[in-house]
Amino acid sequence: MTTHNNTHTMPEHIFPATHVVLPSEYEGERAAFYLAVEEYIASYLPEGSYLFTWQLAPTVVMGRNQDAEAEIDLAFCKAEGIDVIRRKSGGGSIFADHGNIMTSLVTREGAVEELFGEYAKNMAGCLKGLGAEVEVSGRNDICMKGGGKICGNAFYHMARRNIVHGTMLYDTDARRMQGALTPERAKLLSKGVKSVESRIALLKDALPESTGVRELRQSISEHLCKGSISLTEEDISRIREIESGYYAPTFLWGKARKTEVPHRCQARIEGCGTIAMEFEVKDGMVVSVALSGDYFELGDAHALFSNAFVGCTFTKENLTKHAREHSPNRAVRGLETAELCSLIGTMFSGNETQHIPSSLTIH
Repeated sequence: MTTHNNTHTMPEHIFPATHVVLPSEYEGERAAFYLAVEEYIASYLPEGSYLFTWQLAPTVVMGRNQDAEAEIDLAFCKAEGIDVIRRKSGGGSIFADHGNIMTSLVTREGAVEELFGEYAKNMAGCLKGLGAEVEVSGRNDICMKGGGKICGNAFYHMARRNIVHGTMLYDTDARRMQGALTPERAKLLSKGVKSVESRIALLKDALPESTGVRELRQSISEHLCKGSISLTEEDISRIREIESGYYAPTFLWGKARKTEVPHRCQARIEGCGTIAMEFEVKDGMVVSVALSGDYFELGDAHALFSNAFVGCTFTKENLTKHAREHSPNRAVRGLETAELCSLIGTMFSGNETQHIPSSLTIH
């Protein structure tokens, strides 16, 4: 089993974390392997905070609830040999290659906003210490001051544990990134940019030439960790079992979509992200509701929305009434009842896609 080299007792705060060391031969694995490492740590290692970094060959990693065909140019990825995988956390799709540093943090269960805040603050502090002028921006990003995004982060909750994973742009193949990702126009416009490439900045342009990817990974572990734990071959074999689930077609590509969904609404909501709802209606009653988007789940969103709407009469008044009887922000980060009601209303106004500001008041 794992061997420990801990020189401290884990404090109440998330940091310093324990650095997780993988055998050297497991550098260069597919993304699903490292996502499985996160799950293994969360499931089997003692309570505390754990952090490790990793790198990938060219890969697109989708958010849990995203529609692959809407977010990714699959033909381009196939032609370019770009791997495609889905993670279990929410948020948007990311492109990663050897110029990116991926970070994984596993912590005790706690408030999501506090977790994001402490993680982003400490990571930004590490980068500032190396000479990069960065700041925390938006719901989950670290950006250059006055410039583009250099680090995005996503969240995943397991029993009694939280997982945060981040993608840090040291350098990247901008052509491949631009070709692989096809985010909705509303998302780009909400950030005042016209393309994926124009949203980003590269850390290599803000750090001394002597600070390469290897040095940056080492600095992250030194700044955020104290003590280490080494995974063994026995650990790896159990990680492989978890990894296999990421390749299941129903998880990777999702359930087959109906050729025609007559009742659909979608919006970009500030502080929440993009959320789309598809209602299947029979004889005037809702028989199913499906969600997709780059939002972050705090609970079982599918169960909450199904409980709220399945069996309801499909009218604007009835759906918004049931929406007010539930608290969507218990399951979807940043989704308030008023915004959900506004989103539902777009199905009955003929405007199925729109941008909704945060804390919208419904009269």
